Amino acid sequence: MEIREFVETLDREGRLLAAAAGEAGVDAKVTTCAGWQVRDLVRHTGMVHRWATAFVAEGHTSYHPDAGLPDLDGEELLAWFREGHRGLVDTLAGASPDVRCWSFMPAPSPLAFWARRQAHETTVHRVDAQSALGREPAEVPPDFAVDGIDELLLGFHRREKSKVRTEEPRVLRVRATDRPDTVWTVRLSSGPPLSERAERGHADKDTDAVGTNADVDVDCELAGPAAPLYLALWNRVPFPSVTGDASLAALWREKSGITWS
Repeated sequence: MEIREFVETLDREGRLLAAAAGEAGVDAKVTTCAGWQVRDLVRHTGMVHRWATAFVAEGHTSYHPDAGLPDLDGEELLAWFREGHRGLVDTLAGASPDVRCWSFMPAPSPLAFWARRQAHETTVHRVDAQSALGREPAEVPPDFAVDGIDELLLGFHRREKSKVRTEEPRVLRVRATDRPDTVWTVRLSSGPPLSERAERGHADKDTDAVGTNADVDVDCELAGPAAPLYLALWNRVPFPSVTGDASLAALWREKSGITWS
């Protein structure tokens, strides 16, 4: 995806988040984030937006701490969120493609990193905000979901911070069934997971779900359409399908969470 597409997604998803938060009310429980109310979600996402904006707008070339959560509530909090979201969108849209600033995962450029990261950050939290309304959230576009799975498996969980580890080597496969047969192989061990993605053709459809792929034997497969699979890997919804050793799906649920600290 292009930077412009990520910025457009960020713009749309932030507006949807604010609308859902306003409709649900700041006291509503966020069912996808245990212990959070809507005010917690809005404070967190708004803080992240301002933190990201500062790197691009101010050109920080090393880590720069966030400004903390605001002591705001109700309509004041929602207005603060909208202002910060607008500032992030405008900053990314107007930045020079060769802007130099700090980022924390590999990307074609710092601007590409921040546009992508904030588009996914905001999309997942938009789903959280809509969960507080007690109805199904708006769908995530499949191609964007595939990109988000890439970011999670090939970015976040290749870092030393990843806690998805096993004493004995195991292999987890993640399959997006609607894109067509887009597959990630995740090798688990005592170190950070090693993941790779491959686009497979129709010939692979004749293989069994687990253990008989010509490329690699796997212990567990997590499969489903890209959008619910993306949200499942972010621990927002159940996995559409688990085949093989379900303990690896449980391990993912228990250890894969991305925390702010």
